[in-house]
Parts: sequence; C-alpha cells; structure tokens
Amino acid sequence: MALAWSMTRRPFLALLAAMGNVVSIVAAGDPGAGSRWLAAAGPVPALDIPADRAAWEARRAGIRATLRGCLGHLPPRPAVPAVRTLSREDRGTHWEERFQFDNGAGSMVPGVLLLPKNAAGKVPGILYCHWHGGEYGRGKSELFETNHTPAEPGPALVARGHAVLAIDAFCFGERNGEGADGETGATGEASAAKLQLWLGRSLWGMILRDDQMALDYLCSRPEIDASRIGVTGISMGATRSWWLMAMDDRVRAGVAVACLTRYQDLVASNGLRHHGIYYFVPGLLRHFDTEAIVACVAPRALLCLNGDRDSGSPVSGIREIERRVAPAWSVTGRPDGFRSEVFAGVGHQYTPEMWRRMLEWFDAELRRGP
Repeated sequence: MALAWSMTRRPFLALLAAMGNVVSIVAAGDPGAGSRWLAAAGPVPALDIPADRAAWEARRAGIRATLRGCLGHLPPRPAVPAVRTLSREDRGTHWEERFQFDNGAGSMVPGVLLLPKNAAGKVPGILYCHWHGGEYGRGKSELFETNHTPAEPGPALVARGHAVLAIDAFCFGERNGEGADGETGATGEASAAKLQLWLGRSLWGMILRDDQMALDYLCSRPEIDASRIGVTGISMGATRSWWLMAMDDRVRAGVAVACLTRYQDLVASNGLRHHGIYYFVPGLLRHFDTEAIVACVAPRALLCLNGDRDSGSPVSGIREIERRVAPAWSVTGRPDGFRSEVFAGVGHQYTPEMWRRMLEWFDAELRRGP
C-alpha cells in the first residue's frame, strides 16, 4: 500500500496531546473506565424498525428530532446563503470557482466549486467533505491532493461529469485560527468546541450546519440537477457524509470511507482516543447508537467502505450496524440501497479498490433518472 494512501496516526497523537483529557473518557492507567461508566449509565436503547413503512417513517421523524436536540440549539440557516464569488478560472475541461458565504453565525465559509464544461443539460453535484487527521492547514484543498486518496478527488469526479463542491469546515484550511481565542490547530478546535457548549450547541452540529448551507448553495446553482446530489469523504469526511444524509433528504447517494462503527463498540475497544473532539455529540447514547443515524438514510443509496485494521472503526460495530439497519432499507423498498464492505488487512486508508467502488457507485446512482 502506497504511503500516500495511508493515514498516519501521528497527527492524532499530537492532537490529543494538545487537547488533554477532553477527547477520551478512558482514564489514564485504567483502560476499562469507559466501559464501566457506560454500563453504570444503563443500557443504550435499541433501535426498533417497524415492519410497516408508515410506522417506520414516523419513527424516523422522531429519531431526526432527537438528533437535532442532541446537536444543540443551532442558529437557523439563512433561507438563501449570501454567497460571494471570488474568482472563476478556466481549467480546460472545467470551470473552477472560488467563493465564500456568510454562515449567519459569525463565520465566513470559503469554498470551491468545479463545474464540467460543455455539459448537455444539468449535471449531478457532489459535496466533497474533507477529513481531519490533525491537518488543520488543509481542508478543501484535499480536492486537489493525493495525500490520502489514490487520485485528486476534484478533477477525478468532474472528469466523470459531476460538479464538485467543497468547503473548509470549522478550524480547517482558511478557517484554521477560528478558535474562540484565535488559536490555530488542535488548541483552536478545542476552544471552538468549548464555546459552542457554552452556547448550548455542539461543534459537530455547527459543522453539519455549514455542510447543509454548502448543500443549499450547490442545489441553487442553475447548472446542477438538484435531484442528483451526492456526498462523500474519508475519515471525518465519511462521518460528515452519513450524518448529512441522515439529516437531509436532498442527498441522493453517498460514499463514506474509513469511519463507521457503533459508539458502544468504540468505548469497549478503548478507541475514543482515535477521534477528535468534533466527533462527540452530547447525550446521544441516552437515546440510541450509530445505527439509528445510519437507518435514517434509507431508502437512499449509501456505500460504506472500511478496513478491518482501522482502530477507529471496530469491525464488531460495523457488523452490528449492518445487521440492525438492513430492515430500514427493506421496509422502504430498496434492500440493495445500503452496502457495507470491510477490506481485509486494511487500516485507516483509502485504497485504489475503494476508490474504484466510490466512482462506480456515483456513476450508477447519480447518472440514472429519479
């Protein structure tokens, strides 16, 4: 496996060193503390998927409402994002636009949009969600890099006829330094998360809110067929992808690479240290585990690709999710709409085979009619 396609853990170690105890509930010298605390809190409610579609849709609406509550008191999104186009460049096969929008919550969000040239009619659009990895200086620039993907995601996707949009998430790329005290890197992310808690909301909720605003803009563009929208990413980008699909029906298809497991399995494996502070949503396990979020995607098309040696995604949790969400896709009439593949001998990586599966999934799901 080429090193460029493998995610080193060193950035995460630096991240955790800077953030101290805030990331992991596993006490130093006592690796079983997390499991004991979880057990003492009482059982996590099981996901119940009714055999009747109408009953499931009602249950799904309730899950979404609970998720919104856990994310916190998020500011309402503006009806129309106030977008300013900063530049438009001819890249030969496509146009590259740089833009920014005011998220209505005190931040300007920079982004990039790639549009195929000479398209016959409206084209599908893909929201590309960048990863974390402690690489705060990157962000949307991941579209044009091969540090963690077998090819540059932006040019590769636009060459297949998709428009592609990416933004910098909180504290990444041009927003590195957006900590409450102006800090950069992990310290900035930690202070941003702290202030969100004081405001009664989570950093993760604000990240998702920005992603929904990016989706608002993507769907508003006249070049885009808003009925054919996809989302994808690796690591944090994967988690952003399936959460966004769970909360927003406008996304028709998604591919999530190298980040999926049940939270209970992550605790049992002492794996909380493998995820940054953004990942943790207050109160979630009082209501349900990861499978309830993933099930809300049904019946839309979701492909999850993971390695069996990825310490941040214990395979036991992946298998439980597969088993527990299958009825949601069956009762909504598309049992083949959810696919999960676990690759033997693969860690926290985006392999060429995963890349091929991603491209084929979007070709199949976004090129066909409604």
